[in-house]
Formats: sequence, C-alpha cells, structure tokens
Amino acid sequence: MTDVEARINIKGKRFEILVDSDMAQKMKKGEGVNISEVLQLDGIFTDVKKGERASQEDMKKSLGTEDINEAAKKIIMQGDIQIPSDDRRKEQGEKVKQVIDFLARNAVDPATDRPHTPERVEQALKEAGVNIQNKPIDEQIGDIVKKLRPVLPLKMETKKIKLTIPAQYTGNVFGLIGAYKEKEEWKDDGSLIATVNVPIGMQMDFYDKINSMTHGSVVSEEVQDG
Repeated sequence: MTDVEARINIKGKRFEILVDSDMAQKMKKGEGVNISEVLQLDGIFTDVKKGERASQEDMKKSLGTEDINEAAKKIIMQGDIQIPSDDRRKEQGEKVKQVIDFLARNAVDPATDRPHTPERVEQALKEAGVNIQNKPIDEQIGDIVKKLRPVLPLKMETKKIKLTIPAQYTGNVFGLIGAYKEKEEWKDDGSLIATVNVPIGMQMDFYDKINSMTHGSVVSEEVQDG
C-alpha cells in the first residue's frame, strides 16, 4: 500500500486528496471499489502536504458538491493520480506493449487490408513520437491513431453507439467516452446523451466498463450510418 496524491485543476481552483495508489487506480478503471478504501485522509485540500483544506464554497462551485466522498470520486475519475516511480516505469512498459498488440490485431493497412506487424507498429510509434500514457488504452487509442497515421496508414473497423447516461454517473464515465465521443447533448436533468465511435476490438470491454461505472443504468443503442 502506497499513499499518493490525486489532484485536479478545475475552474481555476486546485483540489488534492491523499489516496491509496492501488485502490485509486482500481476505482479509476471502473472496478467496484468503495471510496472509504481509497481515501487516506478525510478531507479535500488545496495543498494536502501543508494540510490546507479547500473551502466548501470552492468545492461547490468547482466540483459541484460539498460532500467529501463525492468530491473525492470526481477528483479520482477526472483528475491525475500520482504513481510511484517504479510502478510508473513498469506500467509504462506494459501499456506500450498493450497498444502495440492491440494495433497489430485490430488495425490494417487500408491499401492492402493486411495487418501491420508488431515490429512495424513499434517503430511507427517511435517515428511519430507518440507518448503513450499510463491510462486505459480505450481512453487514448483515438489520439494515438491520429498521431500514427502520418507515418503508418491505419484503418480500424468501428461501431457507432448512442449512450444515455444518468446525471449521477456522467463524471464517472467522462474519461472513458472522451476518446471516442463524436457528439454530446446535455439534458435539463443533468443526464448526457453521447454518440461514440468505438473500435470493434474494444467494444465488449467498453460495454463492460461503462456498465460497471454506471451500475448497469446506461442505455446503449447501436447507430446505423446512412
């Protein structure tokens, strides 16, 4: 167990919390973790090291709540979690391999419809200077493909999906749908209707994650083009 900071800058204000690194990462990935298992200090801070607490007014204006647990969840899901250096290097290597394997399996050269080899994908990542982050592939693959295409022609089959997300879960799924979102519509009750374009190879994992994050309350509908 390693205690680290999680932080977010939002609406000109900085908020920090002290969390268990492993449990916070599990929560961010959508696993069923209780906030009491994650939060190591009872409070929302502007500087956790100095013990400077955020005001309830700032929490309400920037985070939309004065409740410590709800605010902490939002910081974890939408903010940055500090990762110990050894864990960061290990995760980075694993994440690069995951990206290479995914592209080798799911992307093809549009001129030949043949897959690229893992070695070619790895070389292209270096040539394009792609920075693979320590976060789920489904939150960054869209940007990775865009950066790769100038040096490596890629085509991936995707599925367009319309999602209706209840208001209480929109913050939870923000990171997951961001990389695939084509359009969004916010309703008066705070719920979100979003259209996403998800690679076929990630579709089942995407459904599993978003259902976990919303406790099965998201409504999904495949959209047919044309």
